[in-house]
Amino acid sequence: MILLKTDKMTAHKDKHVGWITFNNPARHNAVSLEMWQGLADIAYDFARDDDIRVVVVQGAGDKAFVSGADISEFAEQRDSAQATRHYDEVAERGMQALKKLNKPTLAMIQGYCIGGGVAVALNCDIRIAADNARFAVPAAKLGLGYEFDGVRKLVDVVGPAFAQEIFFTARQFSATEAQSMGLINRMVPKDELLSFVQQYADTISANAPLTVASIKTIVGEIVKDDAMRDAALCDRLVSQCFNSADFTEGRTAFMEKRKPVFTGR
Repeated sequence: MILLKTDKMTAHKDKHVGWITFNNPARHNAVSLEMWQGLADIAYDFARDDDIRVVVVQGAGDKAFVSGADISEFAEQRDSAQATRHYDEVAERGMQALKKLNKPTLAMIQGYCIGGGVAVALNCDIRIAADNARFAVPAAKLGLGYEFDGVRKLVDVVGPAFAQEIFFTARQFSATEAQSMGLINRMVPKDELLSFVQQYADTISANAPLTVASIKTIVGEIVKDDAMRDAALCDRLVSQCFNSADFTEGRTAFMEKRKPVFTGR
């Protein structure tokens, strides 16, 4: 397992499931510069680990998923144009590493999911929240700008009308409201969140890895602008599935009325 430079990000593996934890509960898992770097390091490591088939992202404790950036360090880490540029590059590297992780990613959300926490959740493929979750993007209360890619991702998920409501009001939304907007996939009672997510992750990890990975890539191509899509890549991934040992195993298991055992080959 990867050796991290901070204890405020942790990673562990349980069978075929990799777990990423924002471990700063004293500050409601607010993300520091070293945590953004840790996120990138973990995501890169999990991407290379063929034994990991699905990744769960969570916040430590039960008060917050991620409550945004750790503003307390801004005076030191963003005290000049050069420092600000470095901070932004490290944060973006962490976000992109999560977004481009070549396995399904599940955000397990309870408590506060604010600002950068919403951005982290949006860069996961599936968002499952406890009924006590609270969501907000308070940019308008801080007077800061929000970059194009971040706004576009929110619009892609909830549509322009809800995206504007989230940004214009800068208020907190309940888990019920978030589900009605499509911001989260599932809402479950707080006490059942962990078991529900574990079951979901195990369900995904038991499926054919090549098929799952191909769908993640193809969906990613579909949401791109027409001129940026790589249809040939999608075709190659589909052919790879049909030419795989897993396809043979899937057919054989179906005929033998047993559960298939997939290897990702």
